[in-house]
Amino acid sequence: MARDEPSAAAVDVADGDSPSSSPTLTRLREALAALSEAFESGDTASSDAAAAAVAEILSPSDADASAALSEQMLREVHAFLSRPSSNQMAIDALSLELPKPVAKLGARMGNCRDIARAIIEFFASNCSPRDMLCILCEALDTPVAFNGSAYLVILLDGLASTLTLIQRRHIEQVKVVLPAILRVMHANLSEYDGEHRMSTVDLFSAALRIGNAIQEMCKTMVNHRKEELCSILGLYALQNIALVSSESKHQNILSTCGSVVLQYSKFLMFCGFTYLGLLTGNDVTSTTTKLSKEEDDNFLDCFSSAMDGASLVVVWTSMHDDMSKYAGAEFESALKEVQDNCIRKWEAINMFRYVLSSVNYSWAIKSHSLDLLLTLVDDKCSEETNDHVDFPYSTQIFATLKAIERVMIAAPDTLMRKKAFSALKRVISAVPSTQRFDILQALIENSMFPSLTAILLDLVKNEVSRESRRADQVNGSDRSQDAGESPPWASQVLELVELILRPPEGGPPCLRDHSEEVLSALNLLRLILIIDSRGSRSAKMLRDEKIRAVYSEWLIPLRLIITGIQSELEKGGGEDENQMLCLLNPVQFVLHRCIELVEEKKMKGL
Repeated sequence: MARDEPSAAAVDVADGDSPSSSPTLTRLREALAALSEAFESGDTASSDAAAAAVAEILSPSDADASAALSEQMLREVHAFLSRPSSNQMAIDALSLELPKPVAKLGARMGNCRDIARAIIEFFASNCSPRDMLCILCEALDTPVAFNGSAYLVILLDGLASTLTLIQRRHIEQVKVVLPAILRVMHANLSEYDGEHRMSTVDLFSAALRIGNAIQEMCKTMVNHRKEELCSILGLYALQNIALVSSESKHQNILSTCGSVVLQYSKFLMFCGFTYLGLLTGNDVTSTTTKLSKEEDDNFLDCFSSAMDGASLVVVWTSMHDDMSKYAGAEFESALKEVQDNCIRKWEAINMFRYVLSSVNYSWAIKSHSLDLLLTLVDDKCSEETNDHVDFPYSTQIFATLKAIERVMIAAPDTLMRKKAFSALKRVISAVPSTQRFDILQALIENSMFPSLTAILLDLVKNEVSRESRRADQVNGSDRSQDAGESPPWASQVLELVELILRPPEGGPPCLRDHSEEVLSALNLLRLILIIDSRGSRSAKMLRDEKIRAVYSEWLIPLRLIITGIQSELEKGGGEDENQMLCLLNPVQFVLHRCIELVEEKKMKGL
């Protein structure tokens, strides 16, 4: 067609013809009649071309077809299919060609959607279900510029209807369908803006109907095969819960998202998941482990956010009234069981890292996650943990603490940042004392923000003070204790102080950008020097060679730098200079005190 030549559909609109008498409808009727005639006469050579011609007529550009014309074309196709005299081979041929154009037309306004659903439902009921699954999955991957969510909803409804008609090899068919569904849902959700968020609710509702179809499959199966399909359905529900929750950042649909999550959570209960297993993540782990023995990795990859989903079910239950009512006493019972068991408690604590570290979920969800985390971590947890010599959670704890740090840094309001800091302190204090300094050292060495580093160094100082008091109590009650031994954490703490006061890249620290962490490091060093000066118990913490290095390589170069900066700032006398002087004053004060303590120690002959 030449660029300036109008299409037939455009002529329909321009001429003001009613849809029922338009040339496009006439062409469509003729194409359908030609298709029927080709099959009745046994002319299979022209049948494929006839089916393609019907599909082409049903595929006008978005600008060319009005909603009224789209509706009439769909009604014409539905009437043709519904005739008792329709040839089955013609229906099969159209089922290969029409799902895409029919769903596109169905995405338009008016009654188009219902008629499109009816057509695809007809194909599902009258053609091979296995073939229809492949056809509809292929149609899902077709990009649609106009009202793409409505297009996908129509196809998902068709898939749900088709799944209920599968008679055998149910699991194999589900393994074909679910990756395609989850892939296009994830891709399309990322493209929607805030004005079209209610469309995503329709999309999740359609995906929910897929779950309903699989649930009906499960009811017809027994033993191992039923257990396997239930496991797949559970992971599908968790993946969708994660996707739904990612949309909750939009306040206008937050409550609606909770209602959708409730419907998906009912699948979990049907599949044997429990709130205890969701809190600890054990249900997800056992399910994926079991399936990994039978499925390939590519299939399980489509459930990559299942752990997020498990944690999110727990969070939604705590923040959404309907979810809480549905869970009833089981949720409270699971929380209590976790609180009373140290190992399960740590499993639950580490589950929160999935939500807190992700940028996909709203601050409201993260705030409720912190509330739950704070209820799980208490002083009793620390005492119980220290009773366990084998504590295999260091890697997960580090990831959990880094996730909490992200909230401390990025949360939009002060109260939430304080809540995250409280959670950080509680989790660190609950780590076994034998590993606590290792965790803090790893956090400081991986910190990218000077203010955060300063906070972590203050926590180290608190731990040093606590460990020192504990050592005093032990030595006071057991005089046989070797008083000359340096505490096991001493070398780590000194390494952290050196990391700040004598950075690995060389030279003293940049005070203009790092004054907070320098002050915290000096305060930590001051505490070590004070503890070291008390007597023989920790006299070996700072040996002769080390004290000389502290004095000549850490403190004196820093004093020279501060003196030089102060001279420059005093010459300027502006507001920025005065502000910087205010930041340097406490650093200088603590630095001088550290130098005094070192000099006193040197005078005493160490």
